[in-house]
Amino acid sequence: LPTALMKPLSGSGARGLMIETMTHFGADSFAGRLACIVQGSTETTFYTVAVYYGAVAIRNTRYTVAGGLIADLAGVIAAIFIAYQFFG
Repeated sequence: LPTALMKPLSGSGARGLMIETMTHFGADSFAGRLACIVQGSTETTFYTVAVYYGAVAIRNTRYTVAGGLIADLAGVIAAIFIAYQFFG
């Protein structure tokens, strides 16, 4: 869960939390595998919006952030489902 909460904000922070999870629980544990799947199935939403909208000088993001966060939530739910299907 900490990796899933950190991923929309910071990719490197989420990677650090994933490595910490793998160090604490082991790389082959359910928590370690779930953290890896979450890392791969979600996006750093705020970074992406800031970089790409900033590059073309768009100031009004409208529904982009909300749509990105909904997509991240769908990615986390799918990651949990897939982890339980394959490793649970």
